Amino acid sequence: MAALPMFPLEVAMLPGEELPLRIFEPRYTALVQTCLAADDPVFGVVLIAAGREVGGGDTRSDVGALARIEESAEMGAGRYRLKCVMGERIKVIEWQPDDPYPKAVVQEWPDEPGDPVSVHAIRDIEDRMVGLFERIAAARGARVDARDIVRGADESGDPSKWLYALSARLPMGQADRYAVLAAPTVAQRVAALSEAVDTVTAMIEFQLSE
Repeated sequence: MAALPMFPLEVAMLPGEELPLRIFEPRYTALVQTCLAADDPVFGVVLIAAGREVGGGDTRSDVGALARIEESAEMGAGRYRLKCVMGERIKVIEWQPDDPYPKAVVQEWPDEPGDPVSVHAIRDIEDRMVGLFERIAAARGARVDARDIVRGADESGDPSKWLYALSARLPMGQADRYAVLAAPTVAQRVAALSEAVDTVTAMIEFQLSE
């Protein structure tokens, strides 16, 4: 199995999200040029679990997603501006030497079979998110239709994509985003997102009480 170019980030990117990038570091210029020369310009994106990617020495997560380059603009001097869209979830099988850029042998990781998930369970999370956004807006004296923030998340009709879309709209930390991404089954993703909503709600209530 051929190694795939990899782009470690300090953000856990979720399937369906857009990823804008400005490329200027030489090794990632090489990565972009390799991808653009391929029939399918994709690379893997994983969360940096510890440390910083710049200068090496980072610890990388083993679950990520494919990023597909939808638009690219060469800015000169090895610089690129990219618009990427996150696609299929992947699992890293083996990291390769970073020469000249990070690479890994990966496999696509679709959701595993699990307990059934009802529409009601996801709607319940959606409603709790709306309540959270309304609470934040009220505290700031803002007038918003909080339902607009989650509207359209279910347009695919796919529970997994619906959950990813809701997750992308919740202002949660990277650990919670990664928990949603790395959940093996849709039912476990429901549980991970529900817990993330509870965590964000508790944090907001604590901040507002001070």
